[in-house]
Amino acid sequence: MGISLGTARDEPDRNDPSIGTLGEDSLVAGVLDRYPSAPWLTVGPGDDAAVLDLTGPLAGPVVACTDTLVEGQDFRRDWSTARDIGIKVAAQNFADVAAMGGRPHTLLVSLTTPADVPASWANEMADGLVAECARAGAVVAGGDVSAGSEIVVTGTALGTLAGPRAVLRSQARAGDVVAVTEGSGRSAAGWALLRAFGGVAVGDLEPALSALVREHRAPVPPYEAGVEAALAGANAMIDTSDGLVRDAARIAHASGVVLDLDPTALAPTPDLLSAASALGISAQEAQDWVLTGGEDHALLACFPPSAPVPPSFRAIGVVRDGEPGVWVDGRPFSGEGGWRHWS
Repeated sequence: MGISLGTARDEPDRNDPSIGTLGEDSLVAGVLDRYPSAPWLTVGPGDDAAVLDLTGPLAGPVVACTDTLVEGQDFRRDWSTARDIGIKVAAQNFADVAAMGGRPHTLLVSLTTPADVPASWANEMADGLVAECARAGAVVAGGDVSAGSEIVVTGTALGTLAGPRAVLRSQARAGDVVAVTEGSGRSAAGWALLRAFGGVAVGDLEPALSALVREHRAPVPPYEAGVEAALAGANAMIDTSDGLVRDAARIAHASGVVLDLDPTALAPTPDLLSAASALGISAQEAQDWVLTGGEDHALLACFPPSAPVPPSFRAIGVVRDGEPGVWVDGRPFSGEGGWRHWS
């Protein structure tokens, strides 16, 4: 899902040098001073490469993933602060580690930026990275900087599996219970509010609506829920970054099954209905946020009937045999189902 309220971009500060003026070495030194270390980081940021000691509690199969945010496609600086963007790039990567049943521990970050971006912007983005790393129990181990015509931030996350095997998309079985963590539709509602009230400060909206906007700008994935699902015996799992239905379809096609979702279990929550009312749209459109909105980074999992569904998940359907796909209320879902790049 693209574009991430608030008056995030201030007037240029004449005492704040641009990245081009400051230069690479000074920029990197200022950013690195913000990153804490960790016991497994034998050699941290500042050398040619980081060195990790993945023994002790970090021993086990390594999970690795990468994700990219592009200015204009995934965020706008007049809508999101640099701190928001730092949180977002870390969260997107760590959610993918969690979706495999892993615990994130390390993040590498590369930043491409025009020369006229203030150096303080990069420092604030680093503060966002640090904040989300702290929430996830991870650290930044290094990265790279480069010049370009637009801001591009790429994160690469490493983690360790919590159980003996990764939880894949391809192992859902007929009879499984389909369950999801909370939050579906919140980011899409925040984005809709942002598009409608983009010039209004977050604090000018009622608290419930402000919270939706904040969660679009800076998502809060349930990292520990991925570990809980893996240890509970989940057969399949995915991060719903592109929309609940679209990502459910990925499990369905990878596993060769039908995911049959119950719309009553996916009814929009009161805050989503309040957002719909503020925007003058129907409750059905609010449910569309739940079904097809992206960037929630909720976790969708399939549990065998004998496995306990962890408290952080709620059941929303069942897995059935049939032509692979997603059904809603007993009928094949028609429509886009979620976010598409290049569309």
